[in-house]
Amino acid sequence: MSKLDQAKMMMKVKKIQKELEKDVIRVEKGDGAVVVEITGEQKIKKIHIDPQSVDLSDITQLERWIEDAVKEAIQVSQKIAAEKMEPMMGMLGSLGL
Repeated sequence: MSKLDQAKMMMKVKKIQKELEKDVIRVEKGDGAVVVEITGEQKIKKIHIDPQSVDLSDITQLERWIEDAVKEAIQVSQKIAAEKMEPMMGMLGSLGL
């Protein structure tokens, strides 16, 4: 692969990274009691807890909803990133990455 091809590919990768920065994945658990938003880069933007939907005597349930929402949001963001990077994978392999 020529240096020009490598440079073009790196520009494409950077473009995809910028797209992932802007992508926001939103996951709700507990019928909206917990809402988690993360970017396509898996950076948490926001965690919202609706106090009217939460039973404070059952904190274990709230913790479970938060954990499940974060896990699902990460899985979705990984899937989105993989789909966006898939066309680049063959080229990255030729670079030894």
